[in-house]
Amino acid sequence: SDLITVQGVVLSAMPVGDYDKRIVLLTREEGEISVFCQGSETAEQSVHGSSLTRLYSEVFTLYEGRTSYNLNQVSVQIYFVELATRQPGVYYGYYFLELADYFGKEGTDEKEMMNLLYVTIKAILNPHIEDRLVRCIYELRTMVIQGVMPQLFQCAGCGRELMEEETGELFFSQDEHGILCADCSRMAMDRKRISAAALYAMRYIAVSPLAKLYTFTVRDDVLRDVQQINNTV
Repeated sequence: SDLITVQGVVLSAMPVGDYDKRIVLLTREEGEISVFCQGSETAEQSVHGSSLTRLYSEVFTLYEGRTSYNLNQVSVQIYFVELATRQPGVYYGYYFLELADYFGKEGTDEKEMMNLLYVTIKAILNPHIEDRLVRCIYELRTMVIQGVMPQLFQCAGCGRELMEEETGELFFSQDEHGILCADCSRMAMDRKRISAAALYAMRYIAVSPLAKLYTFTVRDDVLRDVQQINNTV
């Protein structure tokens, strides 16, 4: 088969027999794909240590077999070796890969998701940003990219646009998948009041450019509010 070249991130790896491996890649060009790595040397080259040590990014040269892609060659572009020694940052990193794997589909454009992974891992390595905040930002922005973001700008019940000055009377409902005005919230049994600061932070995460996504911090009470809402979505 003709060789194809893709830029990708190793999401997971699984041994096949004694010497081979099957890896799952998130790629710009082909979406999420499975790749068979034949031979221990080639397999180890593709997933050296762990997929997190070289999270972003690698250029893979592949050829298509009967049931999967096969690895021909790989070259590393960016190392994140220091992440492997960070606790608990390394575990957050694995969680971020799992979430990307959950949403990944073959044949889709994954450029946004790959870029989000890149800036998120850089944020985990930044000692000035709380790891829990990084997780909240990543989760919500992933929902935005995947088209499953909760409604944060209009009432999920009546559709009325809600201004930030109204947040003293705003609530969040998992059942309605978004914020509710005071009138609509009366019918929501699972409503939770949302603070002005928490709503502002979530709106900022949803629409800000990637370059500015991890350039702010919040108070502990605001972070708790955002965490609780993320956990219910």
